[in-house]
Amino acid sequence: MPTPSPDKPRLLIVEDDPTLRKQLQWALMDHPLSFAEDQPSALAAFKKDLPQVVILDLGLPPEPNAATVGLEILRAILTLKPTTKVIVSSGNEERANAIEAIRSGAYDFYPKPVDQDVLRVIIDRAWNSFQLEEELLQLRDGMRPDASFFGVVSSSPDMQKVCTLAERVANSAVSVVITGETGTGKDMMARAIHAASPRASGPFIAINCAAIPHNLLESELFGHEKGAFTGAHAQVVGKVEQANKGTLFLDEIGDMPIMLQSKLLRFLQDRMVERIGGRKPIPVDVRVLAATNQDLALMMKEGTFREDLYFRLNEVSICIPPLRERPGDAVLIAAHLLKKAQLTMDKTVKGFTREALECIEAYPWPGNVRELENRIRRAVVMADQGYITVADLDLEKVEAESPEGAAQTLREVREDAERRLLSRTLALTGNNIQEASRLMGVSRPTLYALMKTLNFGKSAN
Repeated sequence: MPTPSPDKPRLLIVEDDPTLRKQLQWALMDHPLSFAEDQPSALAAFKKDLPQVVILDLGLPPEPNAATVGLEILRAILTLKPTTKVIVSSGNEERANAIEAIRSGAYDFYPKPVDQDVLRVIIDRAWNSFQLEEELLQLRDGMRPDASFFGVVSSSPDMQKVCTLAERVANSAVSVVITGETGTGKDMMARAIHAASPRASGPFIAINCAAIPHNLLESELFGHEKGAFTGAHAQVVGKVEQANKGTLFLDEIGDMPIMLQSKLLRFLQDRMVERIGGRKPIPVDVRVLAATNQDLALMMKEGTFREDLYFRLNEVSICIPPLRERPGDAVLIAAHLLKKAQLTMDKTVKGFTREALECIEAYPWPGNVRELENRIRRAVVMADQGYITVADLDLEKVEAESPEGAAQTLREVREDAERRLLSRTLALTGNNIQEASRLMGVSRPTLYALMKTLNFGKSAN
């Protein structure tokens, strides 16, 4: 008897007829095999071996002349692992049961008596589909085995390049300045870099330089000793010290007062802090990330931002494009934000209407992802039809426009169109691959291949 091939999928054969079970065993002996003959043994074998493909006879005891038990097993398997490919067996008189199984999520069916060649073709197709779907899910959820970059949902080429750069710098110790319009997700990008870095187990300490009065910012950053000034009733450890062995994120760095910039520069050079009122320098091991929506180069010319600090902070620059320049991302992120909002707001919404998705795609989003998230949260509260409408979003329907001055090749135009259609369809169907392929008029393998080609998608908002 040949040894099962490691390139073949593991099969679970659920068949109560010992003769057919033996026939299938001999026909498929080049596969890793397990067997079951009723519902309890089928589910136990599935949980134990997690086969990629299941061959299921619908007529099983205690009702061998009906499909009730077989359909229950099918639904239970797909609940345990939805990507499993279940192939059901069906005689001519049982065709209606086979159709019901397909509706319930079965991959395909094969007729009785068994034609070994036909069954092998179906298994090979099911295995290929399983592999494509697993790879797709890893890509879409940002959970590839070789990636640890979380929190970023995107399929647009420009944003994919940003993510690639961020992943590369995450493993280094360089200081990074993240730029972009308000609401593009600079804070989330900083958190993602920290999460992907060797310092991920350390603290991530963020301070918004624009949100703290200038006369208090130094104390917030570097801390103070008891009695250092009026009201200093206790020793306070600053944000820099709190970030020791981790990451310090300086948000809105352009709003830091010029006098404090010199003290920050001194820390970056010496990696030592002195609390206000203190006399002992304290060594701190911290990586610094900064973000701004201002033009630091212009501020240097105007004398409001130190040039030496700029070059100390800006060892690597990451610019996050605005949402309007990320084709397909608005709809993709909207679907992600809807799931997030439903979890925190205790309200169920089925999805978006087609008109709402078209509006999300066409709207220029001046407030970027932050505005989109606010609109989604509002819409979840307002929706009373089961689906979010344009009115729920409180948006006026606008026509999509190409980015100003953008000259695109025919291939780029086609890819943009495919990306927008794919984003909209997945959002409309709640990422139901079977329904999305039906709406787009393509097979599931074709849809998987298209999603892989278009890099659907890194998990960013």
